[in-house]
Amino acid sequence: MAQRLEFFFDYGSPYSYFADTQLPGLIERTGCEVAYRPMLLGGVFKSVGSHSPAAEPVEAKRRHFAVELRRSVAHYGVPFESPPGWPINTLQIMRTAHAAQREGVFDAFHQAVYAAFWASGKAIGDLRVFASILREAGLPAEALLAASLEPDVKTELRDTTEEAVERGAFGAPTFFLDEEMFFGADRIPYIEKILT
Repeated sequence: MAQRLEFFFDYGSPYSYFADTQLPGLIERTGCEVAYRPMLLGGVFKSVGSHSPAAEPVEAKRRHFAVELRRSVAHYGVPFESPPGWPINTLQIMRTAHAAQREGVFDAFHQAVYAAFWASGKAIGDLRVFASILREAGLPAEALLAASLEPDVKTELRDTTEEAVERGAFGAPTFFLDEEMFFGADRIPYIEKILT
């Protein structure tokens, strides 16, 4: 039976994007099963008393984040375009991710959102842009956006976010292999060693 790796992420996190680009290879090499767990990173930050790296009050640390981001892009060798206005409020996007899971179209949704946001730098925080991206991917944009406003979908996102925090998450991406937590895209090699 394949081992289950839980991937708690937020589309607004560039390091969640980097991690996501590495998961197909990890699955191929190890045969693991990845459970995609959309959470609200802003909610995690609020719960643990943290903040986005873009809002880091220490100027030297904030500058270094930009350096590390460039290094990560080079290391992973993936398309990357910083989206306008980042960081953005991803509440609507993450709710829609849960709606897409319910509707059985999550794989297409997930690929479309990451490709648009981090690979192409599109302003997906703009609802019109977001809807257009979904339509271009052949997804029922209006139905998904309507479903994202349903109380049970809102509850799902809140519950997933609270679960992540209760299990020790303080940022994204956060992985759980059984109950062992791994934080960051750069921990995937550690996970792979355990899986093989």
